[in-house]
Amino acid sequence: MADLTKTRGTPDGTRELARELADAVRGEVSLAAGDRALMTMDASNYRRVPRAVVAPRDAEDVAAALRVCREHGVPVVPRGGGTSIAGQATGVGVVLDFTRHLRRIVSLDAEAGTAVVQPGVVLDDLRAAAGAHGLTFGPDPSTHSRCTLGGMIGNNSCGSHSVAWGTTADSVRELEVLTYAGEQLRAGRGTAALDALPQRLRDGVRALVNGDLALLRTGYPELPRRISGYALDALLPEKGTDLARALTGSEGTLGVLTEATVGLVRPPAAKVLAVLGYADESAAAEAAHTLLPGSPRSSGAESGGRPLTVEGMAADLVGDASGLPKGGAWLFVEMGGATPAEALARAEELCRGAGAATTDHTVVTDPVRQRALWRVREDAAGTATRMPDGSEAWPGWEDCAVPPERLGAYLRDFRALLAQHGLRGTPYGHFGDGCIHVRIDFDLLSAPGIRRFREFSCDLGDLVVAHGGSLSGEHGDGQARAELLPKMYGGELVRLFERFKDLWDPAGGLNPGMLVRPDRMDENLRFAPLPRRPVDVEFGYPHDNGDFSAAVRRCVGVAKCRDSAPAASAVMCPSYRATGEEQHSTRGRARLLHEMLAGEVITDGWRSEEVRDALDLCLSCKGCRSDCPVGVDMATYKAEFLHHHYAGRLRPAAHYSMGRLPRWLRAAAPVAPLLNALARTPLAGAGKRLGGIAPQRAIPELAGEPFVRWWAKRMAPEGPGRVAGSAGSPEAPEAPAVPERPALLLWPDTFTNYLAPEVGRAAVHVLEAAGLDVRLPTAGRRRASLCCGLTYVSTGQLDQARAVMRRTVDALDPLLADGTPLTVLEPSCAAALRTDLPELLSDDPRAARVAASVRTFAQTLEEQAPSWEPPRVDRPAVGQTHCHQHAVLGEAAEQRLRARAGLDGALSGGCCGLAGNFGFERGHYDVSVACAEEQLLPSVREAGPGAEVLADGFSCRTQIDQLAGRRARHLAEVLAEGLAGKPAEGAPTRP
Repeated sequence: MADLTKTRGTPDGTRELARELADAVRGEVSLAAGDRALMTMDASNYRRVPRAVVAPRDAEDVAAALRVCREHGVPVVPRGGGTSIAGQATGVGVVLDFTRHLRRIVSLDAEAGTAVVQPGVVLDDLRAAAGAHGLTFGPDPSTHSRCTLGGMIGNNSCGSHSVAWGTTADSVRELEVLTYAGEQLRAGRGTAALDALPQRLRDGVRALVNGDLALLRTGYPELPRRISGYALDALLPEKGTDLARALTGSEGTLGVLTEATVGLVRPPAAKVLAVLGYADESAAAEAAHTLLPGSPRSSGAESGGRPLTVEGMAADLVGDASGLPKGGAWLFVEMGGATPAEALARAEELCRGAGAATTDHTVVTDPVRQRALWRVREDAAGTATRMPDGSEAWPGWEDCAVPPERLGAYLRDFRALLAQHGLRGTPYGHFGDGCIHVRIDFDLLSAPGIRRFREFSCDLGDLVVAHGGSLSGEHGDGQARAELLPKMYGGELVRLFERFKDLWDPAGGLNPGMLVRPDRMDENLRFAPLPRRPVDVEFGYPHDNGDFSAAVRRCVGVAKCRDSAPAASAVMCPSYRATGEEQHSTRGRARLLHEMLAGEVITDGWRSEEVRDALDLCLSCKGCRSDCPVGVDMATYKAEFLHHHYAGRLRPAAHYSMGRLPRWLRAAAPVAPLLNALARTPLAGAGKRLGGIAPQRAIPELAGEPFVRWWAKRMAPEGPGRVAGSAGSPEAPEAPAVPERPALLLWPDTFTNYLAPEVGRAAVHVLEAAGLDVRLPTAGRRRASLCCGLTYVSTGQLDQARAVMRRTVDALDPLLADGTPLTVLEPSCAAALRTDLPELLSDDPRAARVAASVRTFAQTLEEQAPSWEPPRVDRPAVGQTHCHQHAVLGEAAEQRLRARAGLDGALSGGCCGLAGNFGFERGHYDVSVACAEEQLLPSVREAGPGAEVLADGFSCRTQIDQLAGRRARHLAEVLAEGLAGKPAEGAPTRP
């Protein structure tokens, strides 16, 4: 977090506040525009600009920060993971960021089934610690890998297992809380806990409850997902005078949580997923509650034969329904048991009991398939933000809940209301508890669209109440729904909420504008300050109609990029996992770009140093392009930003040395031996300093004979290959055509050509052995080399990238007109040709044709030589799947080819950390190594000496060589070796 010297653009009077905060707390205090910009939004439609950000180290820091803010009359907003979707994690005062320091599991008592946690503890961290004792925390929202316990308690979060274990309130035992007035208290259950309160609060709570017993007993609807408002009925004597439960779900408006004691549950040892198909959404909704027996939810023991989940999705959310049973909607019902056989028997019994209402069903026992199906559900908060036609959809009515038996009727009325207002949405969610999630295609950019948003919201509030429901069934009211609470509770009970708020926070300093006396639902919208006309940009942004603002708006804040331990195959976001800093997450960078466009906090547009610094550690791995549920493409946004940021200005040295690498390598090729020798002398250090290269990095050795020169020699009249070029050209003599052999164009990328020609030679050997006619698009030293433009794009030199790409398209388009595939050995170059080329040359239809022709080495073999059998290598394999391969090209063909060759074992996901120029740039070495240490380097170190180390990317091979001391090879090299029964031509023997 930045220091207090960075105060540009801060409000008047804030510097004195910040100086006092810095003197009072031991944690970080920041007024920096970048740090405040990161906190303007959560995952909702709302935006507020804080005056300062404080990251307290402990409860004493929280108390000190509250004291200073109280003296200055400044409001305070507690914030966890920032994934709230109703606006309650945004504020105009001081934001307390609990994710930096207060994230410790204080204790875990397995025998008692409890844990004591600080508010910044990530749910999955608690679940991992509890899992060591066979326990878990029951509530599991889809953001479980990054949401915090403090946020869950503030919002009374639930999740897919609520039919078994209820809401967070059902798991809260005691809360340590600080009021805005500075009172420290422990909120628990029973009259003894109430007696322990400070007298002002003790007397006030008793007077409030005793004075309105009838209202508290009759004013709340009875349903499992009633989250809206304050749970004052929990204070009734017949409900145990449960103060902890009454404070849960209060959204930081009553007190600031500093520690919580929560209950843990023991999940079944085995789980099986039953997927039931139904004709449509209404049929699934009407069936959901019938799958649940009348027994109460489990409070700690195994749930027996009761379903653990009853989740619903319709076909308009799923898209590709392959792997799902026949139907137009599905219920995901998880059953548990002491053994896999018992869980399976219960699942099969449930399917039989579902009877004729279903169209089909399947029972999934394989944990891998179960996780894949659950990911569809968990990513829905992101994927639902784009309609099938690509238009935007937003939260706002994300989680209404009705009695489960009324869900079918409610959904029919809900769909009718959408149609009445000319809106579209894709409902899904916790059907077993009657709770529906939906993103709706509100127009929140224009005045008429905002009016429609408001009118629909009022009408929907009436509809929910008419069905006996709750405006919020999971994520709280925040600003999105609190204005409508009188519809649900009536004015008398809402006034009681106000009295309760005033009792706990008479100064109104905690999260004002939420729950009581709320801001209007159509105020503080996050889109209000954005430009109304498209920004002049270089890329085409085809998925956002050419609008850079719309591309940036893709980030809705679900924060999957903040996963601290993502799936092994995931890539996003390596720099965040290396630093743990919000500004280095995909969400953080998108927030800064949003604020750059807004111009209120970050005021210098494309020249912004805050945005530049945040993007500096972006590896351009493209992982977010595939792993982000809404397809944020930060690598492209970074290239766009760098282009504008450095326009007309001197660039960093690395942009000249590595951004223009193809040019330097072409010039260096004739004197490669001399340069290789110089790289081993002290002069190399001076060269690295001049070129902005990290001193820890060794300079890769230049090839003595580039690949295209080897090919040209091979093109003598008696040679077996041919060049696709001008007929009769003395530089490109053609070998006799072999019509019966499928032709392909092999792309001589810069890295293969000048740094790893052995890969190209091996690929030619394998492709020809598979019966394919290999051609190159050009050869000869007098013609300018073709290039995909990757290095120019990654450093934001987009004018040069466009010029290089146009030359490439001019050369390639005629050669690919007959459907000839373009085989690219280097994954990063293949990705550049597949995506960057058509998006940067969006005005040239030829670019899209070239992009569509791109194939990887394995894809070419699979498509062009489907009956060819690779040589059996039969050895274990480790290594790295290139991040661009994962994000853009897909790796299924490579996996199948490795399996057919007997190369057993999965390659590492994540990012190798070198990422082209990134890991070579001065100042990036430590982050580069940290990325490699996450998955890649441990797997290579653990591999036996007989294991094959695979990496199709030159960067990945270089990182493995320099950090692990092992030589990694392209799959083509390994197969060529297998074909020859000896090392492939030019390839060293494996260590």
